[in-house]
Amino acid sequence: MLDEVKVLVKDDDLDWEDLGSGIKRKVMAYDEKMMIVKVAFEKGGIGAVHSHPHTQASYVGSGVFDITIGDETRRLKGGDVYFIPSGIPHGAVCIEEGVLVDVFNPLREDFLTK
Repeated sequence: MLDEVKVLVKDDDLDWEDLGSGIKRKVMAYDEKMMIVKVAFEKGGIGAVHSHPHTQASYVGSGVFDITIGDETRRLKGGDVYFIPSGIPHGAVCIEEGVLVDVFNPLREDFLTK
């Protein structure tokens, strides 16, 4: 399942995966313990509320998002960060086009299957 670990990754060398509904992602790099993923949203794109066993930390690279974690929703913009413990429901609504950079521990194996 795991190819040789990429340690130096150029964004231009990777293709976007279209997830539909104005959302696309790039799996940038990973090993068994960690994965980093860029997720681009068009204005109005919705990352539906979901949960998973992975711990997630996310950096708002650009744009404006309403981020919901558990019962709390906050508006975050480029430069902000949020943290999601394992199993907590969370989702995102894109207010202004932007990019989230997600880090998962361990890797999201489901992102590697096509």
